Amino acid sequence: MSPALAPEARDGVVRLDRHAAIAGIGQTSFAKDQGRTELDLACEAVLAACTDAGLDPGAIDGVTSFHVEQVDEVDLAQTLGFDRLRFMARTPSGGGGAASVVGLAALAVASGAATAVVAFRARNRSKAAAYGADPNQGGRPWAKAGEELAGHQQWHHPFGVAAPAQEMALLARRHMHVFGTRAEQFGMQAVAQRFHASRNPAAILRTPITLDDWAASRPIAEPIRLFDCSLEHDGAVAVLVTTRDRARDLRQPLVEVLAHGQCDGPIHVDLAQFFATTAFYGERVAGALAMAPHLFGVAGITPSDVDTAMIFDHFTMAVPISLEQYGFCDLGAGGAFVESGATRWPDGALPVNTHGGSNGEAFVHGLNHVPEAVRQLRSSAVNQVDGARHAFVCGSITDPSGAILLRRGDG
Repeated sequence: MSPALAPEARDGVVRLDRHAAIAGIGQTSFAKDQGRTELDLACEAVLAACTDAGLDPGAIDGVTSFHVEQVDEVDLAQTLGFDRLRFMARTPSGGGGAASVVGLAALAVASGAATAVVAFRARNRSKAAAYGADPNQGGRPWAKAGEELAGHQQWHHPFGVAAPAQEMALLARRHMHVFGTRAEQFGMQAVAQRFHASRNPAAILRTPITLDDWAASRPIAEPIRLFDCSLEHDGAVAVLVTTRDRARDLRQPLVEVLAHGQCDGPIHVDLAQFFATTAFYGERVAGALAMAPHLFGVAGITPSDVDTAMIFDHFTMAVPISLEQYGFCDLGAGGAFVESGATRWPDGALPVNTHGGSNGEAFVHGLNHVPEAVRQLRSSAVNQVDGARHAFVCGSITDPSGAILLRRGDG
């Protein structure tokens, strides 16, 4: 690709709208103990994305996934007949990759490294689905840590912080202490998302809840309660990215990948990243807080231009904190933002996780948030935001992470 046609980049953020678009989305059903391999689930989701786009699977020449993904690229290619793969990449972490895995696909297309890239994630995460000793092979990773600890686990497990809920509970408590956030405000996001899920036929949990129901659900790691938690189940999601020009000639309305950026903080323990990014270390600002101005600046829009946001939500407390990090509200104001009803469809100023999110629809390390953003921009969502033109998707701000901005195309 000549320099004149290269994607615009600034401070690690790349503008991609003239080069890359999402042409197809696919997902399996979501349920516990489906009795299917992750390869089987991945193949179904990828084929569904190809069908959605109207593109023959043989045209796929790139694959992106998560570094925790157990489906091997070679197995996927051989099973589906990808006979000309020329780009393969994985993004760090689990939930941190919710948007980055699509951003990598867009970068590959924009650079000319590939012409049609599928981003996917397949999971068997119910307790009965474990099929090996590796922490990522089904079941609960933290339950397979064993007696010898390495990496960040050595700083967590001896002190009773082993499961993600325990890690995030500490972050929630810190936010409550510093900013006066109340646990009930996290609960209000749980209520909003379960309302969204109640209207979504693909969602696992379709019974609405009240704040009283949330308060009555059992504590998992204070202040996190059961209804704040993401679901554990089997399922897969795939997103097909191709060139903008090619996407215009395919089956679905054009959805451009407007911009993509990745970020991480300077601390060696993931749990501490949040504190660095919220400037608790004085002038040192990193992570999403530092990346967000560049993301929106390169895209040429502001957070106020975004019509709907899909926020990674392994626990609902992540939603208000992420909204702060990316500039949708002031630091410390996330709880009040949720309490105001801003994140609830149909009347909120910024409907969030309109498919029901990870505590209502499904938890596929957040990749199922991307198809919902695409449906919103195609005007085909169940909980449709009127006139949606811009959508935002981000991964977990407590991991090596990233975000994408999507825009409805002009035809």
